[in-house]
Amino acid sequence: MATARKSPAPTMAERADRHLLYQLSVQNPEFELEFIDDTFAELRGRKPRTMREDFCGTALSSVEWVRRRADNTAVAIDIDAEVLDWATRNNLSRLKRNERSRLELLEGDVLTVETPRVDIVQAYNFSYWFFQERATMLAYFRRVRSALVDDGLLFLDVFGGSECYQTQKEKRKLDGFRYVWEQAEFNAITNEVKCHIHFHFPDKSKLKKAFSYTWRVWGARELREILAEAGFSETIVYRQEFDPETDEALDEYVATDFAEDYACWLGYIIAKP
Repeated sequence: MATARKSPAPTMAERADRHLLYQLSVQNPEFELEFIDDTFAELRGRKPRTMREDFCGTALSSVEWVRRRADNTAVAIDIDAEVLDWATRNNLSRLKRNERSRLELLEGDVLTVETPRVDIVQAYNFSYWFFQERATMLAYFRRVRSALVDDGLLFLDVFGGSECYQTQKEKRKLDGFRYVWEQAEFNAITNEVKCHIHFHFPDKSKLKKAFSYTWRVWGARELREILAEAGFSETIVYRQEFDPETDEALDEYVATDFAEDYACWLGYIIAKP
């Protein structure tokens, strides 16, 4: 009598949670919020209290923000209902009742959404590069400026260097999986880049195209010019420092208008209303 074959056990890729993997491989809210706190205090002479997180995804930064101080509040905005549902079930559920009351999760378009004015707006992980037309980027920056208090600050991340304009793959080994960043296509006329994030696992299974993006590669100079046109009074670039002996990137950022011909550099643009 024939016996039924057992179904093969699901692979690590099949069991994986792509949003959790993204948080583990891409985000570092402890460092980013420390940078926001320190830079705001340096430029404004006080600690910030209210934050808006645009393109928030899983709202991890907002969750950590309200946990950071008892009077911190956050508004987290994303247009994707699926990721906001994940955020509610997996991140907001970890908050205490009084912390949860200080975080508002909004499904909406950052180009049209209305929120109270805040000390900080952050748009990280290059998510605002989704806007490929200059007019759209200008409209977004104008909306952000109107959402800031008089001494508020906008925090953007930015990167540059020759590798921005190439197809390439970057691999990093992390605890239990390998993160792969792929710039799959680049249009040298439009500066449009198509990117994917893949995850590889010890059992040889792969979660391919866990996330895909089509961005315009924006230069720091042109972003600063658009910010000025949007009404921001001043912009400051904080560029990542490199070890002078090993040329390794450090978790230190310095305000500067100069960057050598690095293959890749990371930084932040801080804009004052």
